[in-house]
Amino acid sequence: MTDSRLVAGAASNATNERGVWGGGNAPGDSNVIDYVTINSTGNASDFGDLTVARKGLAGFSNGTNERGVFGNGDASVGTIDYITINSAGNASDFGDAISGRTSVGGTSNGTAERGIIAGGLIVSMSDIIEYVTINSTGNATDFGDLTVARDNLTGTSDA
Repeated sequence: MTDSRLVAGAASNATNERGVWGGGNAPGDSNVIDYVTINSTGNASDFGDLTVARKGLAGFSNGTNERGVFGNGDASVGTIDYITINSAGNASDFGDAISGRTSVGGTSNGTAERGIIAGGLIVSMSDIIEYVTINSTGNATDFGDLTVARDNLTGTSDA
């Protein structure tokens, strides 16, 4: 990566084999977005910047319009940003999360175009699950609750 960071959000795309990481702790919250070309070796390059520096954020993407989304990562502000993975540049505002949380988990799938943000820390651990429709910007919607409140989640899915 272009600098050492912990707890960044990550996403990737299918068409040009690009992986991206956003935010993290370097120490202090970071707004840096890096990328690599997955099918070739080499160091990461600068992609652009998130709209707000933060750590412990969820990252996910979709399979159709090459959009990467970075959600939450700040216990006081529920920021959601998006990028177009195929072209480097700064993130744009996607909408707002239900509540500001850090140490969240995220996942998505390629068919329903839905991204999920779950758990995290507000003052204590959270059981919130929320979703966004990746193809269109807007605020997150309630999805349900985790069986127990937790933080530092990860996620995965199939296409």
